[in-house]
Amino acid sequence: MKKIVLGISGGIAAYKSAELVRALVKRGDDVRVVMTKNAAEFITPLTMQTLSRNPVHTETFPHPSDYSLNHIALAEFAELLVIAPATANVIAKLANGIADDLLTTVALATEAPILLCPAMNDKMLAKPIVQENITKLVNRGIIVMDTAFGELACKSYGSGRMAEIEDIIERISAIFTPQDLQGTVVLVSAGPTREAIDPVRFISNHSTGKMGFAVAKAAQQRGARVILVSGPTNTQAPRGVTLVPVSSALEMRLAILEHFPSATIVVKSAAVADYRPQAIAKNKIKKNEGTLNIVLERNPDILAELGAQKGQRILIGFAMETEDLLINAQKKLLEKNLDIIVANSLCEDGAGFAVDTNIAKIITAKGTIEELPLMSKFDLAHIILDQAVRIRSLQQTC
Repeated sequence: MKKIVLGISGGIAAYKSAELVRALVKRGDDVRVVMTKNAAEFITPLTMQTLSRNPVHTETFPHPSDYSLNHIALAEFAELLVIAPATANVIAKLANGIADDLLTTVALATEAPILLCPAMNDKMLAKPIVQENITKLVNRGIIVMDTAFGELACKSYGSGRMAEIEDIIERISAIFTPQDLQGTVVLVSAGPTREAIDPVRFISNHSTGKMGFAVAKAAQQRGARVILVSGPTNTQAPRGVTLVPVSSALEMRLAILEHFPSATIVVKSAAVADYRPQAIAKNKIKKNEGTLNIVLERNPDILAELGAQKGQRILIGFAMETEDLLINAQKKLLEKNLDIIVANSLCEDGAGFAVDTNIAKIITAKGTIEELPLMSKFDLAHIILDQAVRIRSLQQTC
Protein backbone atom coordinates (compact mmCIF):
# COMPACT_ATOMS: atom_id res chain seq x y z
CA MET A 1 0.00 0.00 0.00
CA LYS A 2 1.36 3.40 -1.02
CA LYS A 3 0.46 6.74 0.56
CA ILE A 4 -0.60 9.03 -2.26
CA VAL A 5 -1.81 12.62 -2.11
CA LEU A 6 -3.87 13.46 -5.18
CA GLY A 7 -4.13 17.13 -6.04
CA ILE A 8 -7.00 18.24 -8.28
CA SER A 9 -6.94 21.65 -9.91
CA GLY A 10 -9.69 23.48 -11.75
CA GLY A 11 -10.08 22.02 -15.21
CA ILE A 12 -12.76 19.98 -16.97
CA ALA A 13 -10.49 16.92 -16.72
CA ALA A 14 -11.19 16.94 -12.98
CA TYR A 15 -14.00 14.49 -13.68
CA LYS A 16 -11.36 11.91 -14.66
CA SER A 17 -9.79 12.24 -11.23
CA ALA A 18 -12.70 10.29 -9.79
CA GLU A 19 -11.69 7.28 -11.91
CA LEU A 20 -8.06 7.79 -10.93
CA VAL A 21 -8.96 7.68 -7.24
CA ARG A 22 -11.07 4.58 -7.80
CA ALA A 23 -8.18 2.85 -9.58
CA LEU A 24 -5.68 3.77 -6.85
CA VAL A 25 -7.96 2.59 -4.06
CA LYS A 26 -8.60 -0.64 -5.95
CA ARG A 27 -4.81 -1.20 -5.98
CA GLY A 28 -4.86 -0.85 -2.20
CA ASP A 29 -3.34 2.63 -1.98
CA ASP A 30 -4.18 5.09 0.80
CA VAL A 31 -5.32 8.20 -1.08
CA ARG A 32 -5.77 11.69 0.39
CA VAL A 33 -7.35 14.23 -1.92
CA VAL A 34 -6.52 17.94 -2.03
CA MET A 35 -8.78 20.14 -4.16
CA THR A 36 -8.41 23.75 -5.24
CA LYS A 37 -11.40 26.08 -5.01
CA ASN A 38 -11.79 25.95 -8.79
CA ALA A 39 -11.64 22.14 -8.84
CA ALA A 40 -14.73 22.04 -6.65
CA GLU A 41 -16.62 23.82 -9.45
CA PHE A 42 -16.11 20.74 -11.65
CA ILE A 43 -16.45 17.85 -9.19
CA THR A 44 -17.65 17.84 -5.60
CA PRO A 45 -15.49 17.09 -2.58
CA LEU A 46 -18.18 14.65 -1.46
CA THR A 47 -17.61 12.53 -4.57
CA MET A 48 -13.88 12.38 -3.94
CA GLN A 49 -14.39 11.69 -0.24
CA THR A 50 -16.70 8.77 -1.06
CA LEU A 51 -14.28 7.27 -3.56
CA SER A 52 -11.10 7.83 -1.54
CA ARG A 53 -12.73 6.83 1.78
CA ASN A 54 -10.90 9.72 3.39
CA PRO A 55 -11.74 13.36 4.16
CA VAL A 56 -11.05 15.76 1.29
CA HIS A 57 -8.82 18.74 2.00
CA THR A 58 -9.56 22.16 0.53
CA GLU A 59 -8.33 24.74 3.04
CA THR A 60 -4.81 25.59 4.13
CA PHE A 61 -6.01 26.60 7.58
CA PRO A 62 -9.20 24.68 8.41
CA HIS A 63 -10.79 24.67 11.82
CA PRO A 64 -8.24 22.49 13.65
CA SER A 65 -9.27 19.10 14.96
CA ASP A 66 -5.70 18.67 16.21
CA TYR A 67 -2.58 20.77 16.42
CA SER A 68 -1.05 19.77 13.06
CA LEU A 69 -0.90 22.18 10.16
CA ASN A 70 -2.86 20.79 7.23
CA HIS A 71 -0.26 21.37 4.52
CA ILE A 72 2.62 20.02 6.59
CA ALA A 73 0.69 16.91 7.65
CA LEU A 74 -0.23 16.11 4.06
CA ALA A 75 3.27 16.87 2.80
CA GLU A 76 4.77 14.47 5.35
CA PHE A 77 2.10 11.81 4.71
CA ALA A 78 2.77 11.64 0.97
CA GLU A 79 5.02 9.03 -0.57
CA LEU A 80 3.94 10.53 -3.89
CA LEU A 81 2.10 13.72 -4.81
CA VAL A 82 0.07 13.41 -8.02
CA ILE A 83 -1.58 16.51 -9.50
CA ALA A 84 -4.19 15.47 -12.04
CA PRO A 85 -5.31 17.52 -13.76
CA ALA A 86 -2.50 20.05 -13.58
CA THR A 87 -3.73 23.28 -15.17
CA ALA A 88 -1.53 25.93 -16.74
CA ASN A 89 -2.17 28.06 -13.64
CA VAL A 90 -0.94 25.42 -11.20
CA ILE A 91 2.05 24.61 -13.41
CA ALA A 92 3.00 28.31 -13.47
CA LYS A 93 2.70 28.57 -9.69
CA LEU A 94 4.88 25.51 -9.09
CA ALA A 95 7.48 26.68 -11.61
CA ASN A 96 7.81 29.98 -9.77
CA GLY A 97 7.54 28.79 -6.17
CA ILE A 98 4.14 30.35 -5.50
CA ALA A 99 2.16 28.72 -2.68
CA ASP A 100 -1.12 30.60 -2.32
CA ASP A 101 -3.49 27.68 -1.66
CA LEU A 102 -3.38 24.28 0.02
CA LEU A 103 -2.35 22.31 -3.09
CA THR A 104 0.60 24.49 -4.05
CA THR A 105 1.66 24.75 -0.40
CA VAL A 106 1.70 20.96 -0.06
CA ALA A 107 3.70 20.72 -3.30
CA LEU A 108 6.25 23.20 -1.97
CA ALA A 109 6.50 21.49 1.43
CA THR A 110 6.67 17.84 0.44
CA GLU A 111 9.88 15.89 -0.06
CA ALA A 112 8.01 13.14 -1.94
CA PRO A 113 8.24 12.74 -5.74
CA ILE A 114 5.74 14.86 -7.67
CA LEU A 115 3.90 13.66 -10.77
CA LEU A 116 2.06 16.23 -12.89
CA CYS A 117 -0.61 15.29 -15.42
CA PRO A 118 -1.22 18.45 -17.47
CA ALA A 119 -4.61 19.12 -19.05
CA MET A 120 -5.59 22.25 -20.96
CA ASN A 121 -6.53 23.66 -24.34
CA ASP A 122 -4.03 22.72 -27.06
CA LYS A 123 -3.26 26.35 -27.93
CA MET A 124 -2.65 27.13 -24.28
CA LEU A 125 -0.35 24.12 -23.97
CA ALA A 126 1.65 25.25 -27.00
CA LYS A 127 2.34 28.74 -25.59
CA PRO A 128 6.08 29.26 -25.04
CA ILE A 129 5.56 30.38 -21.44
CA VAL A 130 3.69 27.16 -20.58
CA GLN A 131 6.35 25.02 -22.25
CA GLU A 132 9.06 26.99 -20.44
CA ASN A 133 7.33 26.36 -17.11
CA ILE A 134 7.04 22.63 -17.84
CA THR A 135 10.71 22.46 -18.82
CA LYS A 136 11.66 24.31 -15.64
CA LEU A 137 9.76 21.77 -13.52
CA VAL A 138 11.26 18.79 -15.36
CA ASN A 139 14.74 20.21 -14.80
CA ARG A 140 13.96 20.37 -11.10
CA GLY A 141 13.11 16.68 -10.96
CA ILE A 142 9.32 16.87 -11.19
CA ILE A 143 7.84 14.14 -13.40
CA VAL A 144 5.53 15.54 -16.09
CA MET A 145 3.40 13.17 -18.16
CA ASP A 146 2.73 13.83 -21.82
CA THR A 147 -0.78 14.94 -22.67
CA ALA A 148 -3.01 12.78 -24.84
CA PHE A 149 -4.33 13.72 -28.27
CA GLY A 150 -8.06 13.84 -28.91
CA GLU A 151 -11.25 15.87 -28.55
CA LEU A 152 -10.97 18.74 -26.08
CA ALA A 153 -13.71 20.43 -24.07
CA CYS A 154 -13.72 23.33 -26.55
CA LYS A 155 -14.72 20.83 -29.29
CA SER A 156 -11.37 21.10 -31.07
CA TYR A 157 -8.94 18.22 -31.56
CA GLY A 158 -5.37 18.33 -30.42
CA SER A 159 -2.90 17.69 -27.63
CA GLY A 160 -3.99 18.81 -24.19
CA ARG A 161 -6.15 16.00 -22.89
CA MET A 162 -5.07 14.58 -19.56
CA ALA A 163 -3.24 11.27 -19.93
CA GLU A 164 -5.43 8.19 -19.79
CA ILE A 165 -6.02 6.73 -16.33
CA GLU A 166 -4.33 3.45 -17.24
CA ASP A 167 -1.21 5.33 -18.35
CA ILE A 168 -1.15 7.38 -15.14
CA ILE A 169 -1.43 4.21 -13.04
CA GLU A 170 1.45 2.67 -15.00
CA ARG A 171 3.61 5.74 -14.43
CA ILE A 172 2.81 5.67 -10.70
CA SER A 173 3.80 1.99 -10.58
CA ALA A 174 7.07 2.83 -12.34
CA ILE A 175 7.85 5.57 -9.82
CA PHE A 176 7.59 3.06 -6.99
CA THR A 177 9.57 0.40 -8.89
CA PRO A 178 13.34 0.14 -8.24
CA GLN A 179 15.24 1.38 -11.30
CA ASP A 180 17.72 -1.50 -11.16
CA LEU A 181 17.78 -1.98 -14.94
CA GLN A 182 18.86 1.56 -15.78
CA GLY A 183 21.45 1.47 -18.55
CA THR A 184 20.55 -2.03 -19.72
CA VAL A 185 18.96 -3.22 -22.94
CA VAL A 186 16.43 -6.02 -22.47
CA LEU A 187 15.54 -7.99 -25.60
CA VAL A 188 12.29 -9.94 -25.30
CA SER A 189 10.62 -12.31 -27.74
CA ALA A 190 6.92 -13.03 -27.44
CA GLY A 191 3.90 -14.55 -29.10
CA PRO A 192 3.54 -17.30 -31.68
CA THR A 193 5.03 -17.62 -35.12
CA ARG A 194 3.05 -18.40 -38.26
CA GLU A 195 4.47 -20.78 -40.86
CA ALA A 196 2.64 -20.33 -44.16
CA ILE A 197 1.20 -23.33 -46.01
CA ASP A 198 -0.36 -21.27 -48.80
CA PRO A 199 -1.56 -17.62 -49.09
CA VAL A 200 -4.52 -18.46 -46.82
CA ARG A 201 -3.38 -21.01 -44.26
CA PHE A 202 -0.55 -21.32 -41.76
CA ILE A 203 0.74 -23.49 -38.92
CA SER A 204 0.81 -21.80 -35.52
CA ASN A 205 0.07 -22.33 -31.82
CA HIS A 206 -2.11 -20.93 -29.03
CA SER A 207 0.38 -18.38 -27.67
CA THR A 208 -1.05 -14.88 -27.10
CA GLY A 209 2.24 -13.24 -26.10
CA LYS A 210 0.96 -12.23 -22.67
CA MET A 211 4.00 -13.52 -20.78
CA GLY A 212 6.52 -11.81 -23.04
CA PHE A 213 4.58 -8.56 -23.05
CA ALA A 214 4.45 -8.69 -19.23
CA VAL A 215 8.25 -9.11 -19.11
CA ALA A 216 8.67 -6.18 -21.51
CA LYS A 217 6.42 -3.97 -19.38
CA ALA A 218 8.16 -4.93 -16.13
CA ALA A 219 11.62 -4.32 -17.60
CA GLN A 220 10.57 -0.94 -18.98
CA GLN A 221 9.20 0.06 -15.56
CA ARG A 222 12.55 -0.85 -14.02
CA GLY A 223 14.40 1.56 -16.28
CA ALA A 224 15.57 -0.69 -19.11
CA ARG A 225 15.46 0.10 -22.80
CA VAL A 226 13.27 -2.70 -24.05
CA ILE A 227 13.10 -4.21 -27.54
CA LEU A 228 10.13 -6.53 -27.98
CA VAL A 229 10.20 -8.89 -30.96
CA SER A 230 6.72 -10.35 -31.25
CA GLY A 231 4.82 -12.68 -33.49
CA PRO A 232 1.18 -11.86 -34.36
CA THR A 233 -0.86 -11.06 -31.22
CA ASN A 234 -3.78 -8.89 -30.15
CA THR A 235 -1.84 -7.60 -27.14
CA GLN A 236 -0.86 -3.93 -27.15
CA ALA A 237 2.81 -3.18 -26.65
CA PRO A 238 3.60 -1.34 -23.40
CA ARG A 239 4.25 2.40 -23.67
CA GLY A 240 7.93 3.18 -24.16
CA VAL A 241 8.81 -0.28 -25.52
CA THR A 242 10.23 -0.68 -29.04
CA LEU A 243 8.03 -3.22 -30.83
CA VAL A 244 9.44 -5.24 -33.72
CA PRO A 245 6.57 -7.20 -35.32
CA VAL A 246 7.39 -10.44 -37.13
CA SER A 247 5.43 -13.40 -38.45
CA SER A 248 7.50 -16.50 -39.18
CA ALA A 249 10.30 -18.17 -37.21
CA LEU A 250 12.81 -17.08 -39.84
CA GLU A 251 11.70 -13.47 -39.51
CA MET A 252 11.93 -13.73 -35.73
CA ARG A 253 15.45 -15.12 -35.96
CA LEU A 254 16.62 -12.25 -38.17
CA ALA A 255 15.06 -9.62 -35.90
CA ILE A 256 16.54 -11.13 -32.73
CA LEU A 257 20.00 -11.51 -34.23
CA GLU A 258 19.87 -7.88 -35.38
CA HIS A 259 19.23 -6.60 -31.84
CA PHE A 260 21.17 -9.27 -29.93
CA PRO A 261 24.57 -7.48 -30.01
CA SER A 262 23.22 -4.50 -28.04
CA ALA A 263 21.30 -6.60 -25.49
CA THR A 264 22.26 -7.03 -21.83
CA ILE A 265 19.45 -9.43 -20.90
CA VAL A 266 17.60 -11.65 -23.39
CA VAL A 267 14.24 -13.19 -22.48
CA LYS A 268 13.04 -15.72 -25.06
CA SER A 269 9.40 -16.34 -24.19
CA ALA A 270 8.08 -16.66 -27.76
CA ALA A 271 6.47 -19.94 -28.80
CA VAL A 272 8.51 -20.42 -31.97
CA ALA A 273 7.44 -23.15 -34.38
CA ASP A 274 9.97 -25.98 -34.54
CA TYR A 275 8.98 -26.85 -38.12
CA ARG A 276 7.77 -25.07 -41.25
CA PRO A 277 6.40 -26.35 -44.56
CA GLN A 278 9.20 -27.24 -46.93
CA ALA A 279 7.29 -25.60 -49.79
CA ILE A 280 4.65 -22.86 -49.70
CA ALA A 281 1.94 -23.15 -52.32
CA LYS A 282 1.65 -20.06 -54.51
CA ASN A 283 -2.12 -20.36 -54.66
CA LYS A 284 -4.77 -21.51 -52.21
CA ILE A 285 -4.74 -25.29 -51.93
CA LYS A 286 -8.12 -26.61 -53.05
CA LYS A 287 -9.98 -29.31 -51.19
CA ASN A 288 -9.77 -32.65 -52.99
CA GLU A 289 -10.68 -36.23 -52.24
CA GLY A 290 -8.22 -38.09 -50.05
CA THR A 291 -5.49 -36.83 -47.77
CA LEU A 292 -3.11 -33.90 -48.05
CA ASN A 293 0.52 -34.42 -47.23
CA ILE A 294 2.67 -31.49 -46.12
CA VAL A 295 6.40 -32.04 -45.78
CA LEU A 296 7.89 -30.11 -42.86
CA GLU A 297 11.47 -29.05 -42.30
CA ARG A 298 13.24 -27.87 -39.15
CA ASN A 299 13.32 -24.21 -38.27
CA PRO A 300 16.58 -22.81 -36.90
CA ASP A 301 17.00 -23.22 -33.13
CA ILE A 302 17.18 -19.52 -32.20
CA LEU A 303 17.71 -20.12 -28.48
CA ALA A 304 20.61 -22.53 -29.04
CA GLU A 305 22.15 -20.08 -31.50
CA LEU A 306 22.00 -17.31 -28.90
CA GLY A 307 23.37 -19.60 -26.18
CA ALA A 308 26.43 -20.38 -28.30
CA GLN A 309 27.37 -16.70 -28.54
CA LYS A 310 25.87 -15.12 -25.41
CA GLY A 311 29.12 -13.94 -23.81
CA GLN A 312 28.30 -11.94 -20.66
CA ARG A 313 24.66 -11.55 -21.60
CA ILE A 314 22.04 -13.14 -19.37
CA LEU A 315 19.95 -15.55 -21.42
CA ILE A 316 16.53 -16.66 -20.18
CA GLY A 317 14.36 -19.30 -21.83
CA PHE A 318 10.95 -20.85 -21.20
CA ALA A 319 9.81 -24.46 -21.18
CA MET A 320 6.12 -25.28 -21.42
CA GLU A 321 5.64 -29.02 -21.03
CA THR A 322 2.86 -31.57 -20.73
CA GLU A 323 5.02 -34.21 -19.00
CA ASP A 324 8.30 -34.56 -17.08
CA LEU A 325 8.45 -30.81 -16.50
CA LEU A 326 11.64 -30.61 -14.44
CA ILE A 327 13.58 -33.18 -16.48
CA ASN A 328 12.73 -31.53 -19.80
CA ALA A 329 13.34 -28.01 -18.50
CA GLN A 330 16.74 -28.86 -16.99
CA LYS A 331 17.77 -30.60 -20.19
CA LYS A 332 16.83 -27.51 -22.22
CA LEU A 333 18.70 -25.27 -19.78
CA LEU A 334 21.94 -27.20 -20.32
CA GLU A 335 21.60 -27.80 -24.06
CA LYS A 336 20.86 -24.14 -24.85
CA ASN A 337 23.47 -22.73 -22.43
CA LEU A 338 20.89 -20.70 -20.51
CA ASP A 339 21.30 -18.81 -17.26
CA ILE A 340 17.65 -19.24 -16.30
CA ILE A 341 14.75 -21.29 -17.54
CA VAL A 342 11.14 -20.70 -16.56
CA ALA A 343 9.22 -23.96 -16.57
CA ASN A 344 5.47 -24.37 -16.48
CA SER A 345 3.06 -27.20 -17.15
CA LEU A 346 0.19 -26.93 -19.61
CA CYS A 347 -1.66 -29.42 -17.41
CA GLU A 348 -2.01 -27.01 -14.47
CA ASP A 349 -5.04 -24.74 -14.31
CA GLY A 350 -4.03 -21.10 -14.69
CA ALA A 351 -0.66 -21.86 -16.27
CA GLY A 352 -1.54 -22.29 -19.93
CA PHE A 353 -2.03 -20.09 -22.96
CA ALA A 354 -4.31 -17.05 -23.18
CA VAL A 355 -4.62 -16.47 -19.42
CA ASP A 356 -3.27 -13.65 -17.26
CA THR A 357 -1.77 -16.01 -14.65
CA ASN A 358 1.00 -18.58 -14.48
CA ILE A 359 2.42 -21.25 -12.18
CA ALA A 360 6.14 -21.60 -12.72
CA LYS A 361 9.40 -23.08 -11.55
CA ILE A 362 12.47 -20.91 -12.06
CA ILE A 363 15.60 -23.01 -12.58
CA THR A 364 19.07 -21.46 -12.77
CA ALA A 365 22.33 -22.72 -14.23
CA LYS A 366 23.64 -22.88 -10.64
CA GLY A 367 21.09 -25.62 -9.96
CA THR A 368 18.63 -23.64 -7.83
CA ILE A 369 14.92 -24.27 -8.28
CA GLU A 370 12.33 -21.74 -7.10
CA GLU A 371 8.77 -23.08 -7.11
CA LEU A 372 6.20 -20.33 -7.41
CA PRO A 373 2.45 -20.41 -6.74
CA LEU A 374 -0.30 -19.14 -9.02
CA MET A 375 0.29 -15.46 -9.73
CA SER A 376 -0.20 -12.87 -12.44
CA LYS A 377 2.20 -13.00 -15.37
CA PHE A 378 3.24 -9.45 -14.53
CA ASP A 379 4.25 -10.46 -10.99
CA LEU A 380 6.10 -13.46 -12.41
CA ALA A 381 7.88 -11.16 -14.86
CA HIS A 382 9.28 -9.12 -11.98
CA ILE A 383 10.49 -12.27 -10.19
CA ILE A 384 12.25 -13.43 -13.38
CA LEU A 385 13.92 -10.02 -13.68
CA ASP A 386 14.88 -10.15 -9.99
CA GLN A 387 16.81 -13.34 -10.75
CA ALA A 388 18.45 -11.73 -13.78
CA VAL A 389 19.52 -8.72 -11.69
CA ARG A 390 21.07 -11.01 -9.06
CA ILE A 391 23.04 -12.94 -11.69
CA ARG A 392 24.18 -9.69 -13.32
CA SER A 393 25.33 -8.32 -9.93
CA LEU A 394 27.38 -11.47 -9.32
CA GLN A 395 28.96 -11.18 -12.77
CA GLN A 396 29.98 -7.58 -12.07
CA THR A 397 31.59 -8.42 -8.72
CA CYS A 398 33.65 -11.32 -10.10
